[in-house]
Amino acid sequence: MGILVFSSLFFLYLFLPLNLVFYYFAKTTKARNIVMLIFSLIFYAWGEPLYVLLLIFMASCDWLISLYIGRQTPHGTKAKLGLWIMGIVNLGLLGVFKYGSFVLENIGLIIGKDLGALDIILPIGISFYTFQLMSYVVDVYRGDVPAQKNFAMLLLYVSLFHQCIAGPIVRYKDVCAELAERRVTAQDLADGIWRFCFGLAKKAILANAMGSVADTMLSGDISKNTVLSLWIGVLAYSLQIYLDFSAYSDMAIGMGRMIGIHYRENFDYPYVSRSVTEFWRRWHISLGSFFRDYVYIPLGGNRKGKLRTYFNLFVVWFLTGLWHGASWNFVLWGLYFFVFIFIEKLFLSRALSKDRIVSHIYLVVVVYFGWILFRFDNMNDIWAVLRGMFGANGNAFTNFETTTLLSSNIFILIFCVLVSTPIVKKIGSLVRYTYMDKKAVSVLYTMGRILIPIVLLLLSTAALVGDSYNPFLYFQF
Repeated sequence: MGILVFSSLFFLYLFLPLNLVFYYFAKTTKARNIVMLIFSLIFYAWGEPLYVLLLIFMASCDWLISLYIGRQTPHGTKAKLGLWIMGIVNLGLLGVFKYGSFVLENIGLIIGKDLGALDIILPIGISFYTFQLMSYVVDVYRGDVPAQKNFAMLLLYVSLFHQCIAGPIVRYKDVCAELAERRVTAQDLADGIWRFCFGLAKKAILANAMGSVADTMLSGDISKNTVLSLWIGVLAYSLQIYLDFSAYSDMAIGMGRMIGIHYRENFDYPYVSRSVTEFWRRWHISLGSFFRDYVYIPLGGNRKGKLRTYFNLFVVWFLTGLWHGASWNFVLWGLYFFVFIFIEKLFLSRALSKDRIVSHIYLVVVVYFGWILFRFDNMNDIWAVLRGMFGANGNAFTNFETTTLLSSNIFILIFCVLVSTPIVKKIGSLVRYTYMDKKAVSVLYTMGRILIPIVLLLLSTAALVGDSYNPFLYFQF
C-alpha cells in the first residue's frame, strides 16, 4: 500500500477527517486517547504492518524498564543498571535495523571480503521514536517525570501519527499533562487548521516544485552538467529540504493543536542566521536539543576545559551526521559543521558579530555547500559537483535546457526564498498589530484567517492531483 504521508489525498480527505470525526464524537479524554492510539497504529502499520510490532515491542521494553527504574533509589546502582539495559535495547535495535548493513559493508572493506548485507527493510521513523523513548526513560531516571504506569498512554505518546515518522522529536515531559487531560478551544482548532494548511502548501506546492528542479538540474552524468545547472540545482535542493522538513513539522504542530496538544516549534527560519552555531539553534530544534541534553551535557558540556568541550562537540556532530543516515556522506556532513562551530568558538564568532551582512553571507555559503555532502552519497559525485560548479570539469556555463528550466521556475524560486525568511510573517504581524483597531482591516483579517487555509488546501490538492512527484525524504530516518 505504501507509506501513508500527510501530503497524500487519501490522508487529507479520508484518514484525517475520519480521525477528527471519531475524536470529537468521543467525549472524554480517555476515549479520545483510545481513538488516537487506534488511528496512530493504523497509520504506522499502513505501509509497514510488521514493523508496528517492533514499535510496540520497543515501547513495551521501555515501559517495563521505566517502571523498574522508578522503584529504585534515585541514581542508585539498580537505577543505573536499568538505564544501561534501556540503552542496549534501544540502540541495539536501532543499530541492527538502521546501521547493520552499513557496519557489515565497512568491515568487509577493511578485511577485503564481501560480507553481504542484512536482508531487512529500514522501519520508517525508527530514529524519531527511538530517541523519544530514550529521552523518556532518561527523564524517569533523572526524576524529571514519574514512570507512566499505563502502557497504552506511553504507546500513544510514542506512536502519535502527527510526529511518529517525520518528527519533531517530542519529549514526554512536554506533553504528558496534555495526554492525561486536555480540552480544545476554538482558537486551538482555528490555529491548528491554519498551521496545517500552511505546512501542506509548503510541502505540496513549494517543496515538491523545488525537489523537481533539483532532481532535474542534478541528474544524469554530474560531471557533464552545466555550471548554472549545478548552482541552481543545489539552491533548489537547499530550499526543498528546508521547506519539506519544516512543512512536516508545521503539519504535525497543526494537527496537535486540533486535538489540544501543543508541540514545540522545530524550525525558526534558520537561513536568516549569522553563524553556524545560530543556524543549528534554529534548524531541527528538537534534534539539536536532544543531543545537547542527552549527549553533550552528560559528557561534560563545556564544564571540563576547552579540549574536553571540543571533544564533546566532535562526538555530538559525529552522531548528528550518523543519525541522518547510514552512510559516510552524512557523517562527513555532521563533521563539516563541527569544523565551523569549532572555528567559531576559537575566534570567528567575534569577527562575525561585527558585520551583519558579512556574517549572513558566510552562513549561507557554509550551509549551501554543506547540502552537497548531504545530497550525494558518492564521493566521486560530490567532487564532480564541486569541480563542475567552477567549470573545472570542462563543462559549459549553461545550455538551452538549463536556461529554459531556470526561466520557467525563476519566480517560484524567488518566492521560496522569501517564504524561507520571516518577511511574510512580519508583514502579517505588522498589519495585525498596527491596523487591527480599524474595523475594515479587522474584518479583512478575520476573513483571511478563514479563507486563506481553504485556498491553500485547494491549491495543494490541485498540485497533488496534477503531479505524481511527491517524495518522502524521511525514509532513511
